Amino acid sequence: MKKIIALTAAAVMASSAAMADVAISGVASVTYDDNGTAASATTSAATLTVTGTAGTTTVVAAFGIEDATIVTDSVTMTSALGPITITADLHDEVSAVAAGTDDGDGDTILATAESDDTSVSVSLAAPIGDATISLDDSGDITITGTWSGVTIAHTIQDGSDTTTGSASIAGMDISLTNDGGDSTWSIGTTVSGVALTLDSENDVSATMGLAGNTMTVSHIGARDEVATTATVYSLDAVAAYSTVAISRDLTSGAALTATYSSADDSLTLAASVAF
Repeated sequence: MKKIIALTAAAVMASSAAMADVAISGVASVTYDDNGTAASATTSAATLTVTGTAGTTTVVAAFGIEDATIVTDSVTMTSALGPITITADLHDEVSAVAAGTDDGDGDTILATAESDDTSVSVSLAAPIGDATISLDDSGDITITGTWSGVTIAHTIQDGSDTTTGSASIAGMDISLTNDGGDSTWSIGTTVSGVALTLDSENDVSATMGLAGNTMTVSHIGARDEVATTATVYSLDAVAAYSTVAISRDLTSGAALTATYSSADDSLTLAASVAF
């Protein structure tokens, strides 16, 4: 009997030790949208993430809770062996899509067959002076480093190379990206407690505290039409519009956000909680 009790106690301790390296988190929300002049709608969403760690190996599984079912969104495993990192995508997502109709929102032109998209990638990161050189199994080479407060990353890849740079200059956070000759940029700064951002697509936002709430005023620049390609129909042009969002953390642990959008003259109320 004593042996059985001892073995049971050891098993409980082993289970406790294993659970100590498992973390569970999630997000749930419910949203009411009056949709302007269209019919109103109420939607809800919930996700659950399980993270397990053993030494230098981490497994992350994400699940979506939809009605009475739990759907696997992703499962990845990452492990390190010295300067080598191995990442495995263990979840075969449903990749097949049906042919869409041309209603201006970029629907698929042709149906595609189901394929296995699980994969294993290997990357090598080696520090050389102030820079780090990384190589992955697809043949992409990335060089990153920080010099005089400026962080630069350059990726040499099949097709168009990508270069990004970021720095904090005179109280402004500046980021610049060049992808095959197409450049984008963003600038962020804080003035009198108001956080301001501006980017190359003429998007502007201002976030500030207001009587215990957080208010964010945004202007989204117009978007040009995206032409039809071999696989998707065109994406209609979108006129510029503005949004005003006011959020507040409740004593219940949830957060409440009210958002007005001039795009369709709609008001959206969303309650969410993260754990």
